[in-house]
Amino acid sequence: MKINIIKQRSLWWTISGSIILCGLIAMAISWTRPDISAPLRPSLDFVGGTRLQLELDCTIPNNCNQPIKVAAVREIISKEGFPNSKIQVVGEEKEAIDIRTKTLDVDTRTQLITALSTEFGKFDPGSTQIDTVGPTLGRQIFTSGLSALLVAFLGITIYLTFRFQFDYAVFAFVALFHDILVTVGIFSILGLVAGVEVDSLFLVALLTIIGFSVNDTVVIYDRVREVIKRYPGKPIDQIVDDAVNQTLTRSINTTVTTLLPLVGILIFGGETLKYLALALIIGFVAGSYSSIFIASTLLAWWRERIGEFIPNPLEENSQLIEGQKDTV
Repeated sequence: MKINIIKQRSLWWTISGSIILCGLIAMAISWTRPDISAPLRPSLDFVGGTRLQLELDCTIPNNCNQPIKVAAVREIISKEGFPNSKIQVVGEEKEAIDIRTKTLDVDTRTQLITALSTEFGKFDPGSTQIDTVGPTLGRQIFTSGLSALLVAFLGITIYLTFRFQFDYAVFAFVALFHDILVTVGIFSILGLVAGVEVDSLFLVALLTIIGFSVNDTVVIYDRVREVIKRYPGKPIDQIVDDAVNQTLTRSINTTVTTLLPLVGILIFGGETLKYLALALIIGFVAGSYSSIFIASTLLAWWRERIGEFIPNPLEENSQLIEGQKDTV
């Protein structure tokens, strides 16, 4: 069944615009809230905090009989008022925990360690490590990640300009920007309603989304160019529709097979990788959508607007022959 992509382009643009608008509103609200003061709810990677490394004292009899469970640690920390902390159980016997949370004073830190000791056993004071990460490191991470995103955008634009034409590159850039805005906007909404924070892995996810999305767009644009060569003089709307439908199965299959392991990571990957997988799932779905429904329809709209149609070489040859006959 052939999908009329161009005929319903207003619908595709409305869906994208609505999602992006909701995300922008959420970012504006987040920026005005004193507990966030940013478009996204930042994690310790960006605002700094305290890192605790605690290890059970196994020299005490029966103190290390049971491994520490992340769920139990998270329950205790949440009761103490730090629900968004990052927790990792380490050690061969899972006898140590690594906790990253917001900045703690001495009294609060002591209270937290006491609550954990009551549940799991006495910790070895000699193995306890306490580090404080300042916001300066967070600014460096953010600056480096933003620079990487800008370099990726610039490199992709230059590549597509030489590979195709400048307007192809512009609309591919718009599609990439669409994917970033959708992902960031949804995470901004999640930050408001569910307290979801973004860390340095979120920047990694955005860079991965860009690479995935531009690959889909290049495939469609390449097919557009092939159809133009095969059927010169054909209206650009029909060319784009044919190109998208010819690559639609490939795009869907690629996206679905990529999403399957990400869904597995989201469900079974634990707290550390859960939101990385979620960001990739949102971005990959948005990337496939933008390649099929945004980048292609914008290209057709632009070519139709400027009146640029591909000339038919057969017609040009026939006109040239007629001209030569008249001259003779």
